[in-house]
Amino acid sequence: MAGGIDNLIINSPYEKPARHWSYNREKMQFKLAEGRRPAGYVIASGRSRSFDDPGIFIELPLVNKIRKRVNQWRESGYPGVTGITKKLLEHWQDPEERYDRRFFFCQLEAIETLIWLVEAPEHEKAGIEIPSDGGDFRRLCNKMATGSGKTIVMAMTIAWQVLNKVTYPQDTRFSKNVLVVAPGLTVKSRLKVLNPTEVNNYYQEFNIIPPAFFDKLRQGRVLIVNWHILKPLDENSGPKVVKKGPESDEAYVKRVLGEMASVRNIIVINDEAHHAWRVPAESKVKGVKKEEIEEATLWVGGLDRIHRKRGILNCFDFSATPFAPSGKKAAEEALFGWIISDFSLNDAIESGLVKTPRVVVRDGGQLTKDYKSRFYHIYMDEEVKDDINRKAMPYEPLPDLLTNAYYFLGKDWLETKQTWEKTGHPTPPVMITVCNRTETAARIEYAFNHGMILIDELKCPERTLRIDSKVLEEAESRIDSEDIEARDDDDEGGERKLSKKEQAELLRQTVDTVGQAGRPGGPIQNVIAVAMLSEGWDAKTVTHIMGLRAFSSQLLCEQVVGRGLRRTSYEINSKGLFEAEYVNIFGVPFTFLPHEGGDGTPPPPQAPRTCVEPMPEKRQYEIRWPNIVRINHVYRPRLALDLDKVKELEIKPEETPTLAEMAPIVDGKPDVTKLTQIDLEELGQRYRSQKIIFEVTRDIYEQMKPSWAGNKEYLLFQLIKLVEEFINTGKIVIAGLFGRDELKRRILITLNMRKVVHNIFEAIRFENTEAIEPVFDREKPIRSTGDMMTWYTSKPCAITQKSHISHVVFDSTWEASEAFELDHNDNVAACVKNDHLGFEILYIYKGVVRKYRPDFLVRLTNGKMLVLEVKGREDEQSKTKRKFLNEWVQAVNAHGGFGRWYADVSYSIGDLKGIIERYS
Repeated sequence: MAGGIDNLIINSPYEKPARHWSYNREKMQFKLAEGRRPAGYVIASGRSRSFDDPGIFIELPLVNKIRKRVNQWRESGYPGVTGITKKLLEHWQDPEERYDRRFFFCQLEAIETLIWLVEAPEHEKAGIEIPSDGGDFRRLCNKMATGSGKTIVMAMTIAWQVLNKVTYPQDTRFSKNVLVVAPGLTVKSRLKVLNPTEVNNYYQEFNIIPPAFFDKLRQGRVLIVNWHILKPLDENSGPKVVKKGPESDEAYVKRVLGEMASVRNIIVINDEAHHAWRVPAESKVKGVKKEEIEEATLWVGGLDRIHRKRGILNCFDFSATPFAPSGKKAAEEALFGWIISDFSLNDAIESGLVKTPRVVVRDGGQLTKDYKSRFYHIYMDEEVKDDINRKAMPYEPLPDLLTNAYYFLGKDWLETKQTWEKTGHPTPPVMITVCNRTETAARIEYAFNHGMILIDELKCPERTLRIDSKVLEEAESRIDSEDIEARDDDDEGGERKLSKKEQAELLRQTVDTVGQAGRPGGPIQNVIAVAMLSEGWDAKTVTHIMGLRAFSSQLLCEQVVGRGLRRTSYEINSKGLFEAEYVNIFGVPFTFLPHEGGDGTPPPPQAPRTCVEPMPEKRQYEIRWPNIVRINHVYRPRLALDLDKVKELEIKPEETPTLAEMAPIVDGKPDVTKLTQIDLEELGQRYRSQKIIFEVTRDIYEQMKPSWAGNKEYLLFQLIKLVEEFINTGKIVIAGLFGRDELKRRILITLNMRKVVHNIFEAIRFENTEAIEPVFDREKPIRSTGDMMTWYTSKPCAITQKSHISHVVFDSTWEASEAFELDHNDNVAACVKNDHLGFEILYIYKGVVRKYRPDFLVRLTNGKMLVLEVKGREDEQSKTKRKFLNEWVQAVNAHGGFGRWYADVSYSIGDLKGIIERYS
């Protein structure tokens, strides 16, 4: 049993795991160990049904080897990557860009590993051999636990490949043509977010690329297909008069790739890639269904045909459980040999990325021979196994042990349901049962719907969904979805009977929308399925799981429980960790996964969060604004600079390293007896003052040149003079010895060149501009409150009156008071808090381009627009923000097509009425 675990979440989801729970074989307990968990997995030993089974740890040596190399490469600043890749890596890790869309560590590690394998210098990869899957194209697999965000990593992969290929068309390491293969129609539909041309794409929603890169990204092609399209055409189909021959590879490629059929060297992304494996030549793959073998063979075989005709540059596999049957014992599934990174379910649990599983380890009844609760692996109980492995009729009663298990699980589910109802949750918690066969599923459904399990709230046929696996597979196997709705019969006024195809699609849509209010699956509270739930089933409202099948390996446990592990909240607590969310499990033997102990009923799931979204019925409060990507300046022909008005630039020596000590690595450790130093004194000697002036001038000149109407040489002459005045008149402040020593001063200025350039350019720009011209986003020149995507929060909030958005979310009591005043002020026609709206003003502070998000947008009754900031104190950064905001307002007003805009700051709740009256 687990010893001493009172909270499994011990690592930040945004940092490399620093600790892990380790199983102590001697004490048969888990202990907290420092350092990251090695990549690998545990299989059962001969005592697979006992809690004290230590198991056998199977290391993934290749992953551990690559992981170490990637860590060193990351710490060295990603040597060898292209300029585009470096910008993407910086963008993905920039705190300013990630203010509310920070990527998990496992996501960054997965994409970094792919980049390392493609772009790192060859000497970095010495000794790394990626095994082949037996085919002619290279496969690389990222193993990522369910719920860890692999779809985002797919989007990052596509952006990395396409942007590099568009920028460097001769670089054969990249491709701008991507084929994404999904395991079913549901997943294919959800993967539409990977297409940059989709309105709700991940590149914008998760800020995956800088806005300036979108034009390049749209030059790539992303084709998303269901694997079923890879099946060869039936040569016997069609009219009998026409004798069809086998489909040629060329015809096959044209049919599958469509508009992308003429391209070469494509990138393939396999989602849920554990469906795509080659049948071992020496094995009949015992225990594997014929359909699974056919799927795996046709999937990979189809890619083989594409590779023969067009070439597959790289095939990137993504899966939580990338294994293929080995043809040996059922417990000996073989993980893909080409796994290059691994973030396991244990890692995900310890980082809080998924719900915390709680399993039954004790009860008040008889224990098994292994001193376990009989509810632990119900299927294997001698009173249960034989009973549910027969062709029983639906009405036959279930074994007592199973019925009792449902009482325990059902009671806990009922308490959860009541808690959710009190907090106003729009959908019920969901219990799922994974059965061994169709007959068992029918019996369980009958028992619930006919009150044979004495929990009245579960005697609810309209809220119970038994999934017919064959019907669902039929729906998932189609290439495209169809909207299904039962229409009234014209003659009888009743509902039209749905065809089998329509029934299959309706089932798919119901399964796909469990837990989503207002959708077909919204009311469902009890799901009963055979074998596995469909791939891509990601309902977040699952709170209880019953397993009624053989679990011969931990991978099977992971696949089943993974269907219920998706979190509902991603908000960090005061410790920098996610709060625990729970899923309560009966019948799934998590022998080698640590689980939280303790007596009594597990605490209820976290209270539901508030849904924040635009309200169609409140369209009259919609606020629109120009989507400006930059502002062009028209400068005076004769430049001037009042140095008294130019702010000083402070450079702090302690923030700029100028000396580094190096040590050789011996056996993985630094040899500090052989330290060598690198200092930058030579840099200061090479960069004389005049050279610094010319370097700064050149950078400013390049920015001003496009909009300079006069003679470019005259512009350069003027800039040299202004820059020289700025640098030589003490506007750059450096404290201490570095400020007094000319050589050290030059070194610091050189190392802070960008800050110097921006400081001078800002002064020149604001003082010498005659006119400003806004430049709008070509794809979406105007944005609106109606564009905001639905999001959820557990922060305090209130229903709005004069806002298009359903709720205003509060970050402080003062902000709540300001929002209340705006919502009730007679001079305000509409208002909205700038939260998840995407209204941003770019500004430059200390040489860094940042994003400023003012607090409120207000439309007054006289039609004027007010950008309102709520500010408690004034500092230099705040002043800079508003300087750029005022410029934005001037540009909008100069354009003239968006009404009159104003900007102001509220320093206390008492001044807000006066501000509004000032513009009314």
